[in-house]
Amino acid sequence: MAELLLNPHRVPSYRSAAPVAGPRSFHSRLPGYAPTPLRSLAPLAARLGIADLRVKDESARLGLPAYKVLGASWATYRAITLRLGRSPEPWADLAQLRLNLRDLPPLRLVTATDGNHGRGVARVARWLGWPAEVYLPRGSAPARLEGIRSEGALVIEVDGTYDETVARAAEAGTATDTLLIQDHGWPGYEEIPEWVAEGYETIFAEVDEELSRPGHAEPDVVLVQIGVGTLASAVVRHYRRPGLSTPPVLIGVEPTGAACALRSIAAGQPVMLAVGADASIMAGLNCGTPSSAAWPAMRDGIDAFLAVEDGLAMRAMRELAEAGVTAGESGAAGLAGLLALLQPEHREARARLGIGGAIRVLLLNTEGATDPDAWARVVGRPSA
Repeated sequence: MAELLLNPHRVPSYRSAAPVAGPRSFHSRLPGYAPTPLRSLAPLAARLGIADLRVKDESARLGLPAYKVLGASWATYRAITLRLGRSPEPWADLAQLRLNLRDLPPLRLVTATDGNHGRGVARVARWLGWPAEVYLPRGSAPARLEGIRSEGALVIEVDGTYDETVARAAEAGTATDTLLIQDHGWPGYEEIPEWVAEGYETIFAEVDEELSRPGHAEPDVVLVQIGVGTLASAVVRHYRRPGLSTPPVLIGVEPTGAACALRSIAAGQPVMLAVGADASIMAGLNCGTPSSAAWPAMRDGIDAFLAVEDGLAMRAMRELAEAGVTAGESGAAGLAGLLALLQPEHREARARLGIGGAIRVLLLNTEGATDPDAWARVVGRPSA
């Protein structure tokens, strides 16, 4: 049901640069900002035989059903600042921000996506009053296509893999009136994906704030979904930061049919897999090659990689639904990884990682029911 690889390239002394403080201040001025819940799954933790299980629930972030808008908005803001040649500050709301950008000709935001990142970019364009052009692999769920169109974006379906779709968007993003806001990096295009990762720091700043309260404790193990690795690099940046006394074990989780990070770690260098839209129901993780911007952090900072089958993701979706958490297929991947990690066949690997029974685990629910029909088929009832 799962393949587990301990990272032979892990650098125990590795420390990232300190996370930047700007994203949360920026996000707090966007419409609908509020910290997302850090939910305790105590009954499930007891059944699994662990001390504590919490999930950072990103199923409703800034009015969208996924966390991706955090990275899309921050990266766009930094790219706009660069294009403008000065900071757009001060501003307290979008009306003031748009006024401060009056000297900047309107730009078109371009991106490729499996769904959630594209909708995040489209929402940012709508906030700014700009057009957006979003490329998706043909065969993407109709609900995700319509979600992007509902933001006013032009949707272009590509006959090809996710990586081929990224290449099409990159070509379109070379026009002078465009900004390519991609969360996938390659040599020569790494700054914006790094800014996307910076934007995700808001998630972990909120987690730290919640866990600093009496009766809470930092996690011993963090499981993070891996598509191209941008979120994973943000997790590494936060939990391998200088001065952290007891860094947790970090485990990356991806679909068996799109395990580009695990295969790259095994090879010792990034590899490209042929990954179609039907590789896994975990659509947001159907990526064939790691981001070059995220690769060094994953190689040096993540302890182990897990590739999980779709059946385990579906079980995780049902477990989370039973606990009152609506998680889409990719959103449930972290729990799928935990279910796999705790199986008897991985006992020796757990011992090598220093993972015992009384562990505190943090998961990330990265999306809600972004494909409501698929969610209902798996869980057995309509999403709320």
